Amino acid sequence: MPFGVLPDGPIPLGDPDISTPQDKQNRKNNEIRVPRVRVIGSDGEMVGVLSRDEALAKAEEEGLDLVEIQPNADPPVCRIMDFGKFKFETQKKAAAAKKKQKVVEIKEVKFRPVTDEGDYQIKLRKMREFLEEGDKIKVNIRFRGREMSHMELGREMANRIETDLGEDIVIESRPRLEGRQMVMMIAPKKK
Repeated sequence: MPFGVLPDGPIPLGDPDISTPQDKQNRKNNEIRVPRVRVIGSDGEMVGVLSRDEALAKAEEEGLDLVEIQPNADPPVCRIMDFGKFKFETQKKAAAAKKKQKVVEIKEVKFRPVTDEGDYQIKLRKMREFLEEGDKIKVNIRFRGREMSHMELGREMANRIETDLGEDIVIESRPRLEGRQMVMMIAPKKK
């Protein structure tokens, strides 16, 4: 076909029956190519080592599939089960495991060396909430104008934050100066 000429009809986008890696991992029925397999029955009992054809016949007799569970064993271990149900259960387990994972976020809380007591308490309460949720906190103490000549106020503020948050924190990075702001990282202590 010459360059720039489109074919008539729909453009094929590859194989429409693209399988997931999980499908490739667990071969079933005629996809199993080894001559002998160790078979586990639908009730979970060990049937024994059978030829592939005998195992397939047994699975067909029960109206179920022969699914390869451990392909690396010698001989490979296969189980007689409903493949659709098995696939659904594995997807459900994977989704539950993914749901349990917590992505750690870095929350940023900004202070000034002269932050008012009320504002300080509100920000401290918010920081405790972040730590309870398992998030890390980047504490920013911003200096303006002549405040740069009073770095000790920023260090005092950082020390006060550290003592007020208590024992259930880990200081990942001590207060350090970055331009006109002092930065420190706080993480929750592992339980």
